Amino acid sequence: MPKHGKKYVEAAKKVDSSKLYSVEDAIKLVKETSYANFDASVEVSYNLSVDPKQADQQIRGSIVLPNGTGKSVKVIVFAEGPQAEAAKEAGADEVGADDLVEKVQNGYMDFDVVIATPMMMAKVGRLGRVLGPKGLMPNPKTGTVTMDTAKAVQNVKAGQVEYRVDRQASIHAAIGKVSFTEEQLTENFRALQNAILRAKPASAKGQYIKSCAVAATFGPGIKLDPIALMG
Repeated sequence: MPKHGKKYVEAAKKVDSSKLYSVEDAIKLVKETSYANFDASVEVSYNLSVDPKQADQQIRGSIVLPNGTGKSVKVIVFAEGPQAEAAKEAGADEVGADDLVEKVQNGYMDFDVVIATPMMMAKVGRLGRVLGPKGLMPNPKTGTVTMDTAKAVQNVKAGQVEYRVDRQASIHAAIGKVSFTEEQLTENFRALQNAILRAKPASAKGQYIKSCAVAATFGPGIKLDPIALMG
């Protein structure tokens, strides 16, 4: 087992590891136990009773958090014609077609989100080996394959986060920064929580949310009551 540093140990003393906290109490503790010397992210981790191997249980989507993420996000858009112009006007950091495909193939990776029109996906598909492993491939489920490039760019810039169940049936997502108020973080958490509840597959069996925890980038995990989250 790796040893934790003194700052982590001191922060962890404030958390009762045997207790399941309410959302409000957990958020308060996250702010108190973050010991980073920068404005750390606040992250939520879920473990769900779904089978990711089943196509209808591969939960994936996106949501615009009401208070944003606190992060500055770089967005590139693969589009042509009116959709390209709309993306530029909406604030995309880079817009292109074949030229942008070639640029990414040649090593350009200074971006956080990729958006594409449906017509461009055949070309963007050639970047699968580059974008896929980093989770950057555009996808209709997350609103990043769309004809409304302006809205997609605006959503991302406004604080859109993607959630996706992994092989261990877990979802990890950021809901803001430690500098956010407790109310802002709570509101963002509940927005994500509602999205995950709405995404529950009809074929999922048992208690949908098996466990949930929140933590700062540098800070101990704080467990929430999964039963209360289902209410």
